Amino acid sequence: MPTQYKKLQQQFLNEKHTWLITGVAGFIGSNLLETLLKLNQTVIGLDNFSTGHQHNLDEVESLVSKDQWKNFTFINGDIRNLKDCHKACKNVDYVLHQAALGSVPRSIENPILTNENNITGFLNILIAARDAKVKRFVYAASSSTYGDHQDLPKIEERIGKPLSPYAVTKVVNELYADVFAKTYLFKTIGLRYFNIFGQRQDPNGAYAAVIPKWFAGLIQNEPVFINGDGETSRDFCFIDNCVQANLLSATVEDEVATNQIYNVAFGERTTLNELYQLIQDRVLAANASAKEAKPQYRDFRAGDVRHSLADISKAKNRIGYEPEFSVRSGMDKAAKWYLENLNQ
Repeated sequence: MPTQYKKLQQQFLNEKHTWLITGVAGFIGSNLLETLLKLNQTVIGLDNFSTGHQHNLDEVESLVSKDQWKNFTFINGDIRNLKDCHKACKNVDYVLHQAALGSVPRSIENPILTNENNITGFLNILIAARDAKVKRFVYAASSSTYGDHQDLPKIEERIGKPLSPYAVTKVVNELYADVFAKTYLFKTIGLRYFNIFGQRQDPNGAYAAVIPKWFAGLIQNEPVFINGDGETSRDFCFIDNCVQANLLSATVEDEVATNQIYNVAFGERTTLNELYQLIQDRVLAANASAKEAKPQYRDFRAGDVRHSLADISKAKNRIGYEPEFSVRSGMDKAAKWYLENLNQ
């Protein structure tokens, strides 16, 4: 029997909607763009390239047909500018809000910039979407919202105190969305992402995520660092699962499923030591010298939680979320991309 997502994909091929993706040149944004264009949807993209890249958009263009690419309109703009947000939301059916300044360490170093993007920018796009009367506003929330709450697995209704400025901004996003639902009857869904990984995730820069950074290190024979003892664990989630959750959230018809928060994860824990082994095994095919590589352990990172694991039953029950890719099968796809793009 086809999953809810398979049915939706079939439906989209014959049914056109207009989507706005903020942060479209980023890792998650560009994957959403690729999927929607391949489903013959019309997409508006907003980005200021603060963390996104033109080469992500170029790659998507190379992966879709010319006719599909014509369905994409790019706006070089900033969510901190309300005019840009209003322009981007015009005649849009669904908003997938991905634009943000990620990274716990960056937020600790520069809380004001994080606040400007993640709170002021979020409020701007929320207001613009409300004014444009979009059908649904789906936004990237974060597992960092669970903060110091110790229980595993993480359940949407139980959160702790934030452990970083970044986490504070993501808590505020959820509060604003809830208030807009109650005050303006505006339909939103927040997706608490758990360690999303996959193709086009940037390995460069001081705040690069661990998986692309380690792929780059092992492919290019550079040191790989593990913060702490390597027994810290995370619920790593492949990008295609994340895309599925966004599309299901935007289109779910059950009213009870809207104005909710959902965990987006696979529902399994992987330690950093296990993760290193998974990546190393996949790099060996292209770089035999990676076999001798050993990670270098250093201090735990400020603001990090020790363990993270999501309960995804709410997303399964309410929006029909069925993650298709485990960490291992997702890592196979990610490895193919990194080996093609970094092994030069």
